[in-house]
Amino acid sequence: MRRYWPTALMAGVFAALGLYLYLVELPERRTEEATATQAKQILAFNEAEITTLTVRSQSGEVVLTQIPGQAWTITAPIQTDADQRQVQALLRALVTGKVSRLVEEHPASLTPFGLDRPSTVVTLGTGTRQETLSIGDAGPLSSTLYVLRASDQAVLLTDLAPKDFLNKTLLSLRRKELLQFTQQDAERLRLTYPTTEIVLYAQDEKPKKKWKIRYPIEAEADRTQVQALLFRLEDLKALAIVDPGPERDKLAPSLTKPKVKITLHAAGADQVVRLFQPDPASGEAYAQTMPDGPIYKVSPSAIKDLTKDLFTLQDKRLLGVDIGDIAMLSIKTRDEQYVLIHQHNEWVLEDQPTEKVRQDVADLVVSRIVNLPAEERVLKQAGPLGPYGLVAPVAEFVATGKDGRVAGRLALGNQVGGLVYAIGHRIPGVFQVRPDLLTQIPSRPALLGQGAVPIP
Repeated sequence: MRRYWPTALMAGVFAALGLYLYLVELPERRTEEATATQAKQILAFNEAEITTLTVRSQSGEVVLTQIPGQAWTITAPIQTDADQRQVQALLRALVTGKVSRLVEEHPASLTPFGLDRPSTVVTLGTGTRQETLSIGDAGPLSSTLYVLRASDQAVLLTDLAPKDFLNKTLLSLRRKELLQFTQQDAERLRLTYPTTEIVLYAQDEKPKKKWKIRYPIEAEADRTQVQALLFRLEDLKALAIVDPGPERDKLAPSLTKPKVKITLHAAGADQVVRLFQPDPASGEAYAQTMPDGPIYKVSPSAIKDLTKDLFTLQDKRLLGVDIGDIAMLSIKTRDEQYVLIHQHNEWVLEDQPTEKVRQDVADLVVSRIVNLPAEERVLKQAGPLGPYGLVAPVAEFVATGKDGRVAGRLALGNQVGGLVYAIGHRIPGVFQVRPDLLTQIPSRPALLGQGAVPIP
């Protein structure tokens, strides 16, 4: 046994050392690291704990509160919804901001740091704790700020960015979006103008909603145009807000005839916004969401962006039928004439049914014909077609549906000013379209893989 006692002794020493490290050194190191981390933090609490926020600047004081699980609201100087992104960005900057250096504790003078007259003073509360931070001048680097922390009267050099704290006013902290919705929730859109009205409904189809015009006509809507209209409604923001008071009372009498009234039905509820331009020469535009509520000053371009005529919102693809509904497509130009038949999910030539057609070429030309949109309207109702070269068209396309009836027509005539005259089955009238299709019709040999395919 004697020869093993040195080994046992060493084992005991290592065990004692390990116990010392576990019980003494590691806790001390963790404490030091926690202390060092805390010393680098501007705030001693996290964002989720904050329930009150006061921002005071030269423009005044704004008080905000949040009930856990709900959005931030402004409670003074008025009661209104807050701009959630602005508030969260400010809080996140403070919570994640770091102290680069402790400059001075209980300074004799705050003037060297711009803290005698701070640009912004932020007070945050958690219900049980409170901290006030005064924002001073920029530090040696442009992306740093001097901050006075009230709890320990310490002047800190921080990595806070001036853009996050300067010019925080009531307007910048309150919600400026006039409507609150997502495109996915939008179900109905009504555009009311002084002399007419357009009503659109959404139908759930995969992968995207399909929009239809219900009034003043029943027609397919231009999905791209409707989406662009919804994007502009989502992005409609106030440049300035005139709250109830003498200024609003003076402005309100001039807002009697809206350029457009938009009623959006989304998530089971209606939201309304009216747009006014009482004096077009002044270039000023206004909006209202409630008759007795604030008046919002908006960009004059919003009037143009949100006033759309029926033609703009219509599906302007002239042929008048979707690819999946076509059983047969007749293609006739000055150089080519053939009929494509769709059977068993493949295209074949009517007069050469046993020949192998290049499906990529056929799919491309059919898609181009089906999706050709009108660019300009020349006549609302088709009149004499001779002046437009549409009596003997340069190209003509006729689609037959699965029921054996003609489902769509498209004819192209003379080319003038970079556009080609056209008539179609979907919309009555004479239109102009882009001329590209005239050079994109493949020859019969090209369809059969025996000739050059037109350059896209």
